[in-house]
Amino acid sequence: LKEKLITEFQHIRKQCVEPLGTFLDYITYSYMIDNIILLITGTLHERDMHELLAKCHPLGMFPELGSLSIASTPAELYNSVLVDTPLAPFFLNCISEQDLDELNIEVIRNTLYKEYLESFYHFCQECGPVTADVMCPILEFEADRRAFNITINSFGTELTKDDRVKLYPTIGKLYPEGLGKLAECGDYDEVVRVAEYYADYRPLFDNIGTGSGDKTLEDKFFEREVHLNKLAFMQQFHYGVFYAYVKLKEQEMRNIVWISECIAQRHKSKIDNYIPIFE
Repeated sequence: LKEKLITEFQHIRKQCVEPLGTFLDYITYSYMIDNIILLITGTLHERDMHELLAKCHPLGMFPELGSLSIASTPAELYNSVLVDTPLAPFFLNCISEQDLDELNIEVIRNTLYKEYLESFYHFCQECGPVTADVMCPILEFEADRRAFNITINSFGTELTKDDRVKLYPTIGKLYPEGLGKLAECGDYDEVVRVAEYYADYRPLFDNIGTGSGDKTLEDKFFEREVHLNKLAFMQQFHYGVFYAYVKLKEQEMRNIVWISECIAQRHKSKIDNYIPIFE
């Protein structure tokens, strides 16, 4: 399934012209970030780089990634990323060589995603009003989802409230008042109270459970993401359909894997707990 998606995406990329080419490149940058973080983590743990490259997401592969395999220290990897990869502008703006240690890996990931989402958002605003109308709400939701997750995952860690603020993307519906409130949250219940101020996010925190058949917060986020991506197909002459196509295909793959695992493990009572796309 993944190979089919990669083949189709690469075919579209080879046939397109600008600015669609740059738009499609932006889609791949998120996978590049995950691949780079995987390589940094592996380097810190002295893992074999060729083994790590085999685990990288195909959409996040780029010609210079192979040259990173010769890096044996975080410093060498940092210099390679700055010089050779499409992510160089994101690294240069926010991360130094001294940041490359195990404690900072997730901070680096979130900082890169912040830079990436803000850059992608501003690029979409320059691609015409229809593309902006479709893509900006999708990217705003992604930014807000990351803000909620950063806040929740920071509880019980060394991440301070000031550090949180630096990781929040500044393009979502939560910006700026909601992000300020999230930065002051000390537990999950306070996060829920912040979400209650926003009509789009209040339902996502309702009826969340951990039992069989219950929906998690992650499930609710996926459902919202699917809804926004489906809306991309309701308009014409814009680039958002390419982004939505990739994201909906990924959700379709997650659904198929979930159903397959339920069958293999004989948990058929949970088989309907997937995220429906077109009902």
